[in-house]
Amino acid sequence: MKHTLEKLLAEAVAALRADGTLPDDAAPEVRVERTRDRSHGDFASNLALMLAKPARARPRELAEKLVAALPASAQVRKVEIAGPGFINFFLAPEAWHGVVAEVLGQGEAFGRATLGGGRPVQVEFVSANPTGPLHVGHGRGAAYGAAVADLLEAVGYSVHREYYVNDAGRQMDILAASVYLRYLELSGVELAFPSNGYKGDYVWDIGATLHRNHGDAWAFLAEEVFRDLPPDAPEGDKEAHIDGLIARIKSLLGPERYRELFDEGLNEILANIRQDLKEFGVEYQEWFSERSLTESGDVQKAIDRLQAAGHLYEKEGALWFRSTDFGDEKDRVVVRDNGQTTYFASDIAYHMNKLERGYERVIDVWGADHHGYVPRVKAALQALGDDPSKLDVLLVQFAILYRGGEKVQMSTRSGEFVTLRELRQEVGNDAARFFYVMRKCEQHLDFDLDLAKSQSADNPVYYIQYAHARVRSVQRQLEEKGLAWDREAGLANLHLLHERHEQELMVSLSRYPEVVEAAALNHEPHQLAHYLRELANEFHTYYNAHQFLVEDNRLRDARLALIEATRQVIANGLGLLGVSAPDSM
Repeated sequence: MKHTLEKLLAEAVAALRADGTLPDDAAPEVRVERTRDRSHGDFASNLALMLAKPARARPRELAEKLVAALPASAQVRKVEIAGPGFINFFLAPEAWHGVVAEVLGQGEAFGRATLGGGRPVQVEFVSANPTGPLHVGHGRGAAYGAAVADLLEAVGYSVHREYYVNDAGRQMDILAASVYLRYLELSGVELAFPSNGYKGDYVWDIGATLHRNHGDAWAFLAEEVFRDLPPDAPEGDKEAHIDGLIARIKSLLGPERYRELFDEGLNEILANIRQDLKEFGVEYQEWFSERSLTESGDVQKAIDRLQAAGHLYEKEGALWFRSTDFGDEKDRVVVRDNGQTTYFASDIAYHMNKLERGYERVIDVWGADHHGYVPRVKAALQALGDDPSKLDVLLVQFAILYRGGEKVQMSTRSGEFVTLRELRQEVGNDAARFFYVMRKCEQHLDFDLDLAKSQSADNPVYYIQYAHARVRSVQRQLEEKGLAWDREAGLANLHLLHERHEQELMVSLSRYPEVVEAAALNHEPHQLAHYLRELANEFHTYYNAHQFLVEDNRLRDARLALIEATRQVIANGLGLLGVSAPDSM
């Protein structure tokens, strides 16, 4: 309806240009918005206020001329001018009937659009270090990123979903060292496990796999492994201790065995992550290896481009990127004094690689703790000669779990954390996917486990799914009574739906495409979640107030058409959020 009204106003503008009321160059963006209060109409436009200056006319007088020039439309009951010159449209009941026919005709395609024009967009999300299982914090990034990608695809973008695998660098070396020490313990070696190592049970599991494959052949005495290392915390520096330990293990095992140790941890945890995300309904087109950036020469290429552009300098044996020239708070190291490139150098190369692949927009979904990283990445893109505005970074706050009113603690290193798999097993995929996107991504999310498991109207996902199941129940009751729904008769008799609940339901159904578009373009799936809850509430109110399987077959078919359209919209919306629409509950 918005587009229909915008077209009518555009024709009125053309008519006023033709008669000289408006100058020929008056070509405003014609916009129509829904009113907050339907007593002021269904839709309103401020077009007269926008055109008043170029027309050299009072807005209200210009509004009167625009209204007089509007083409007649059976869908518009009346038009009023309000305040300084707002044009308010009151729609005829028949205008809302059309949305029911549209939903039933388009089915799963209703609400989808082509405004993206097939333009390529990459969405990179989760990208957790493969140093342990995914925890509930990663789960929010997964649910949010997947919903953003699906919404963008629904409005016509060509979306490429990608997971950046951090399969290089210090954290992976700490994991490898942790696995090796557990392997040594399984070989009968007594040792003091480093305070900075990974302590989860999964590290024991990987160490056990290594021991099954090699027995004690890779074992060394604790004295050989720990000799002359910097002391661990609390007496010493835990970072220096773990770094010395990594170097010692590399030296003892040699490059081939160390690579096998490294890959054993990487591959087992990555396989676990892939399985978790697949079972969570999150699929990717690509798992991109950080290691491949070095092996392909992209890291060196990025450094060379920055060097050639004069944006790098040497200090204290290291190579620095002069990121302060581009608004960053301080300059950043890209090559350490030992010749090793930094994480940041890999990130520069990765984003260079993304844009070289031809994406018009690149969306990164990061944890909120990475907010300080955004300016330096954008600075690097600008220094490379790329357009930093092509990169959108969406920051996701961690989810805080509550059980029985008590906060659940988490820590990856200590191993005391709730995994995404445990969460899914406790509350189910549907509740997890929905609860994760109920709030704006930058807002803290208090995840109430007890509420997520409850079968009540207070649980939003249960409430919405129950609306879908109720429609299916009515349809089953119809069959049990030996009756059949005549869809065409239902559409032909929508004029019989004059109850307030029916009118409100049709108005809400008409909003769905606008909600999908706004949720997609603003990267705000919570808008869709809230809409679905409101729609479910309107349906349940209607269900409790009226009978659907009435004696009058014309009214029965019309009401069945309306509730089937409602069911379809609920199913479509839940699908975009990765939530199922059950036929019974």
